[in-house]
Amino acid sequence: MKRKLPRGFTLVELIVVIGLVTLLLGILMPTLGSIKAAGRSTQCVSNLRQMSLASQSYAAVYDVFPVALRFESRDGLLVQVAWDWVTTMGGELIEPGPLWSFGNNPDSVQQCPEYHGSANYSGDPFTGYNYNTTYIGGEAPFPNIGFKPVRWGVKPHACQRSSQTAMFGDGGYSSGANKFMRAPLNSEEYDLATIYAGTQAFRHTGSTNVAYVDGHVNSVGHARKGRFATEQLLKEIMDYPNNGFLSDYDSAYNPSHE
Repeated sequence: MKRKLPRGFTLVELIVVIGLVTLLLGILMPTLGSIKAAGRSTQCVSNLRQMSLASQSYAAVYDVFPVALRFESRDGLLVQVAWDWVTTMGGELIEPGPLWSFGNNPDSVQQCPEYHGSANYSGDPFTGYNYNTTYIGGEAPFPNIGFKPVRWGVKPHACQRSSQTAMFGDGGYSSGANKFMRAPLNSEEYDLATIYAGTQAFRHTGSTNVAYVDGHVNSVGHARKGRFATEQLLKEIMDYPNNGFLSDYDSAYNPSHE
């Protein structure tokens, strides 16, 4: 039995209507995707702003920004106290890091809504952001890693370029996310592989979100290769241009000098 067309429609008219509906859906779908991506980026900006406010509150009490990573003994157990999470050396989560003594909801704030990969550390339940370790947070040494003796967090009054110096941002390199933001000139770590694994993820439609020392958050749209870029570092470690530095030199990271 033949199906009848809707009253008032010819076959040609029906085909035209179907074509128009298909065309409209083709136009609307990317727009809807862009709106959802913009919403996730807005949530990311909100997360970074809360992290920045928590760090400022920490500095107001202790007159220094939180250390990015240090090691301590608790009841004979060596633990790593990172700025975001405290874990055992085996990767077991103990508690939120020192930053969250001055902030709320680390379980939601610490997760970038655009990042869906695995945690940067095995014990981290939420992930996606990194902290300026080279200049702001500092980092305690661990045997055979090669860092200089203890670099504590910088004091707020030492940040002469607070509106131009990155503090937190979307962390990313070839293996996923990272929690330690590295400056490209390799002034502290003395290991280019470590430096190029500490870059920013340009995951928000080609941009990366950055929270600065003064508390404002901005979107940066161009990934930089860094002063010492090689094809191997860019492809195998960084995964450029999906990830990259905020500047080729240290101007986006150093709070004291251009």
